[in-house]
Amino acid sequence: MPNETEKKPEKRVVFKKLKTISIRKIIPNLITIASICAGLTGLRYAFEARFDMAIFMVLLAALLDGLDGRIARLIGGTSQFGAELDSFADSGNFGMVPALMLYFYALKDLGTLGWIIVLTFVIAMILRLVRFNISLDDEDAPKWTKNYFYGVSAPFGALLVMLPIYLGNIGFTFFLDHPSFLWAYMLFIALLLVSRIPTFSGKLTKIRMPRMVILPLILLAVVGSALMFTYIWVALIVSCLVYLGLIPVSSYFYYKNLKAHNIPIIDDDDIIIIDDDDED
Repeated sequence: MPNETEKKPEKRVVFKKLKTISIRKIIPNLITIASICAGLTGLRYAFEARFDMAIFMVLLAALLDGLDGRIARLIGGTSQFGAELDSFADSGNFGMVPALMLYFYALKDLGTLGWIIVLTFVIAMILRLVRFNISLDDEDAPKWTKNYFYGVSAPFGALLVMLPIYLGNIGFTFFLDHPSFLWAYMLFIALLLVSRIPTFSGKLTKIRMPRMVILPLILLAVVGSALMFTYIWVALIVSCLVYLGLIPVSSYFYYKNLKAHNIPIIDDDDIIIIDDDDED
């Protein structure tokens, strides 16, 4: 029988050391959260039929979306959490907010049909983002493919789908007066999002040019920025039209590169094998 007077060993409470997070990983996430706030504020303006301010908020969200990833890579603050947060922000800022904006702009007059195209566009945007995230893990892809996206990118998809509002702000109210054409236009942009059409990614950083053209290009950029802020709606319309016009050009150069590198246009993953039994 154990001695009752024997002392039991005292239990020691051990506290786990709290993990610290570098401020470098917090800064990019704060920028992403700021973009979410901008998108949600744009949604509020859409509810109030203040579509000009709603568009500005989406543009601000697009600007912040372009900054967070670059700043994260610049200061070494990339993280899996930041990547997931960025995808969540993009689905809202570039999918839900523009779609609802157009619903309150004109699509609500179509009733259920208007809501169907809103759902279609948002789902297309989410599918496009998921495919983009998966493509980041493809380490076997040639480096030159980084210059291209499959389908329209999320920020440009949002800017393109809001084109009818830009046109309305300069007096062209065709889409406002005929919501069915707006419905068809949104479907067209949704199809571009989920398509496999190659589009320029804007990452052509290795292009070299003569020094003599550097200063004229800078001056041209300054003039373009001044025109952008002075005639913003015209500038946005021209930007959308130029981007749509560049899609065939980007496809041409993409397939030209495929041919130059002897890469088959149809990948093995795109081939569906049908057994003889399935044909019956």
